[in-house]
Amino acid sequence: MSEETVTATFDVYRFEPGKDAAPRYDRYVLDLPPHTPVLTALLKVRAEIDPSLTLRYSCRSAICGSCAMQINSKSRLACEAAIGPELERDGRIVIEPMRNQPVLRDLVVDQESFWRNYSKIEPHLILDPRHPMPEGRENPMTPEEVDRFKETPRCIACAACYSACPAVEADPAFPGPMALAKLFRFVVDPRDQAHQDRLVRIQTDGLWLCLRCHLCTEACPKDVRPSERIRDLKEMAIAAQGATEHGSRHAVGFKENIRERGQLNEMKLARQTFGPIGLLAQAPQGIRIWRKKPELLRAPHPIEGQDEVEKIYEALDNGKTKEDLP
Repeated sequence: MSEETVTATFDVYRFEPGKDAAPRYDRYVLDLPPHTPVLTALLKVRAEIDPSLTLRYSCRSAICGSCAMQINSKSRLACEAAIGPELERDGRIVIEPMRNQPVLRDLVVDQESFWRNYSKIEPHLILDPRHPMPEGRENPMTPEEVDRFKETPRCIACAACYSACPAVEADPAFPGPMALAKLFRFVVDPRDQAHQDRLVRIQTDGLWLCLRCHLCTEACPKDVRPSERIRDLKEMAIAAQGATEHGSRHAVGFKENIRERGQLNEMKLARQTFGPIGLLAQAPQGIRIWRKKPELLRAPHPIEGQDEVEKIYEALDNGKTKEDLP
């Protein structure tokens, strides 16, 4: 008995800088089983319809990360995205290159910025030269110490998180979710002697540019949860150095505001973030806000049930998690 197939429409991004005036989308229609991976469909297009289609791939087993691309606007691995669910949800499959990286040709992007940010965190152990390991000896870790890495060793450097990240798009100074997740891995490694320096440097190297949107965690094919590791790094950076610049001061001020009244005192938060002198530079924007929404510059009244908010803060101060809360 022949295998059931579906008619799949693929709209594929095509562009060669320096040759094409503008990008275009070429349409290909194939009859394929619904479990067919998008990558398999693209290779079939290249083998049977259009040999000029350019894409990057290698293992076809969700191990190498080479085939990351946008599939119906989501950064995914093409080798593990089946066409059936995509067609059921969107009716067609639009395939585009990853965002936040220049297109070299069609679905292949230049990942220089992605790897540059990765290299900047010095992704290797930095040992104390005054205490070298004896030659030929291992530097073992306990299982409990390895567990502190959390999910970060699963990362396959596919750059799907980098593609999905709006902070990377908004500010090239942001290192990207993968680089920060890797930084966390070395900061918690007890063998690394540079964790304090790493935390100090990252405070001014883009850590606080994260928008906390969690799109990186949604895009990650290996459940590394980079947004959670970025949150951990922020807490560790404040513990190591205190709230020393706008991002960390804003985070601490936000926390104090909610604890005090259950909602934000926008004027107080601005003072806590920028300080008296910095607040002067924000005066033009403050005037525009006051003209449109003067209520934002007034101190809010405490919310009803403020005592319950305080109980949550006290529980968190005592090391409890959300599962422990009533």
